[in-house]
Amino acid sequence: MGTHGEHSIIALYPSTVKEIFDITIKAFNLSEKYRTPVILLMDEVIGHMREKIEMPNADEIKIYNRKEPTSTPEEYKPYEVKQGDIVPEMASFGKGYRYHVTGLVHGKNGFPTNDKEIAEKLIRRLVNKIEENKDDIVEYEEYRLEDADEAIIAYGATARSAKSAVDKLRESGRNIGLFRPITIWPIADKQINKLAKSVKRITVVEMNMGQYFEVIDRIAGKYTSVESYGRVNGELINPEEIISFIESRRG
Repeated sequence: MGTHGEHSIIALYPSTVKEIFDITIKAFNLSEKYRTPVILLMDEVIGHMREKIEMPNADEIKIYNRKEPTSTPEEYKPYEVKQGDIVPEMASFGKGYRYHVTGLVHGKNGFPTNDKEIAEKLIRRLVNKIEENKDDIVEYEEYRLEDADEAIIAYGATARSAKSAVDKLRESGRNIGLFRPITIWPIADKQINKLAKSVKRITVVEMNMGQYFEVIDRIAGKYTSVESYGRVNGELINPEEIISFIESRRG
């Protein structure tokens, strides 16, 4: 990312071809609005799919335009946050404004600094502009959770298998639903807290060693049981495997 870390960014994860289109637009808008890198995650399953989408008219697409500088190029300080704003004004390339880009802690002019007070203020602002605006940033889907006493959390292509598993488990009398984070980071902690307080068990299904499970367990584990189901052999988890795992947890 070209930085030394210590700040939040935004990561989005679509699970359909239509969402790839929509979420790509959202990624650009969030990047412009919060002046931050936005990662668009997409697994190879979704990348190789063919699904029909209805393309909107150009005038139906909402575009967020960055705040352009109101000062002259000579007066412009590219990292100066004006009162009442959360991000600095950002000049577009080619408009005559110059600024220095670095991954190091820097002052208002963009050049590295060793001033500890500037460093503290900068890092806290970078974190807070994301963490304090989760209601605007975080997107998610809730599926059949209205009366659920169990929940699956899954994302990307795995969420498609999880949704099918939920439907089949419902047919057998299991009150279960799906929470699908579309914004993977920042985490939807408010929604997950609420979910954890209403169900007896959460199963995190993912194609890795349990990275998201660890985050969910940290948030929800104090309220309910949180379990992990996943693998890393590259083979997509199918609905039957999720069903088998859920049904083995009858208690």
